Amino acid sequence: MQRSRLRTAIALTAIAALAVGAAGCAESKREESKGDKSKDKTLIFGTAGEPKVLDPSLATDGETYRVPRQVLETLIGNELGSAKLVPRLAEKWSVNAEGTVWTFNLREKVKFHDDTDFNAEAVCANFDRWHNYSGLFQNVAEYWLDTFGGFAKNESATAPASNYKGCKATDAKTAVLTLNKSTSRLPGAFTLPAFSIQSPKAIAAYASDKMEGTAANLTYPKYALEKMVGTGPFKLDGWDRANKRVTMSRYDGYWGDKAKIAKLVFRAIPDENARRQALEANEIQGYDLVAPADVPKLKEAKFNVPARDPFNVLYLGIGQDNPKLADVRVRQAIAYAVDREALVKSKLPAGAKVADQFMPDSVEGYSPDVKKYPRDVNKAKSLLAEAGATGLEVKFYYPTEVTRPYMPSPKDIFEIVKGGLEEAGFKVTPVPEKWSPTYLDDVRAGKPDLWLLGWTGDYNEGYNFAGTFFGRPKAEWGFNNAEIFGALAKVDAEPDRDKRIAQYKEINKQLMEFLPGLPLSSSPPSLAFAKNVTGVKASPLTDEKFFTAEFTS
Repeated sequence: MQRSRLRTAIALTAIAALAVGAAGCAESKREESKGDKSKDKTLIFGTAGEPKVLDPSLATDGETYRVPRQVLETLIGNELGSAKLVPRLAEKWSVNAEGTVWTFNLREKVKFHDDTDFNAEAVCANFDRWHNYSGLFQNVAEYWLDTFGGFAKNESATAPASNYKGCKATDAKTAVLTLNKSTSRLPGAFTLPAFSIQSPKAIAAYASDKMEGTAANLTYPKYALEKMVGTGPFKLDGWDRANKRVTMSRYDGYWGDKAKIAKLVFRAIPDENARRQALEANEIQGYDLVAPADVPKLKEAKFNVPARDPFNVLYLGIGQDNPKLADVRVRQAIAYAVDREALVKSKLPAGAKVADQFMPDSVEGYSPDVKKYPRDVNKAKSLLAEAGATGLEVKFYYPTEVTRPYMPSPKDIFEIVKGGLEEAGFKVTPVPEKWSPTYLDDVRAGKPDLWLLGWTGDYNEGYNFAGTFFGRPKAEWGFNNAEIFGALAKVDAEPDRDKRIAQYKEINKQLMEFLPGLPLSSSPPSLAFAKNVTGVKASPLTDEKFFTAEFTS
């Protein structure tokens, strides 16, 4: 916090000068006192779920990533409150014209929480560790697979060849990462918590740990459940899994601005009403994923309720393993039948938008010229009749016991979509399932005809939406469109970002003509904080940093 500075005219008497000096001292003490209100405080933040593990390289979900975003750091970060790329552990970076050699100039005098040095060798040790994952580690390192391809020794016949060629520390503050070919995932993917840099010493202490069990029933190694040693503004104290709490404390050796609070606790409270009640009772001082109906009530009661900018897409998946749904006329009938405007106005928070393609309009690559499907029940009925599918029976899956940034109330959303489909003549069989693992497993296995799912973007690159959804054939979609897959492969290999943006616009047009599913909405999910807690900037990436949090009283 900057302290107030008193400005005085030069021509003052000695007595006046003394008076000003005394006032300045008093003002300084008042400011210090304000800062002191935070320095010994603990902030307890309610989350919708627990992390799966503490090692972010073995996960992809937001609740797991919430913790390492406070304790660990990446080479490149995002500006607080936005998706803009900014220096983090790398002060600057560059890439060759072919997009295959990335050079990182690192910060100096940075320490890990175990007091070992952060340097180029530490960077390379982390990347080499991920590249050399074996056994069941290869099953769960999804972001490595998605960003860098396969591993040093692939143990699955379906794993792609590795795009990672190696990492070299040319000196203590310069790490050079080499790829076999350009990829559109970078530089954005360097900001992912999965690629946070951890202490090689801490990792080496658990080097003999193995991943046990089976792909369907994993037992994570001790390091992934007990340790996390990084360079961030907080250090890990522990994860009390019995009480669903992760505790962190301020790291006073941090290279940047120190945390204003002493301790940070993430407490899992799955029910959104229970989270609100805990805030109102001051059992917690903040929580995530506020129910849209609670936002105005909390604001009226003077709680701080910042909203994230929309950077997500909720969609209705359409499984083309069903031969009737493989007919584009039937998929178009679904698009015309669903009342997306009613969904946005009645079930989503203020600021939500109807989605007209598989990425929000804030992503570079969004196209304003895609085919639109405004609600038209008569047109939906006509298309169904033309396709010989009037009265088509569909199994519509939706998740229970979950709240997602793009999907605040799955059952309510399901009811709106179901109503539109039934009005057009579909016969809908509801299939509610617990989110994890049942619902997600069944969607991945391609069991539903229709399902609700979505995505919150990791970084501002068209691949992170279109490529994540359709970059390679997926069982749950049940289709194989060589033209779309070929276009996505071509754009992924294009090193020129301006050319990629133009290509993604064309891909979005192709997708909305083919209509593999129906984009429904983009939402601005809200957080809530106690009346006396300020400073946390809402991030469109759900990348909130709590070292800026402070108590005003």
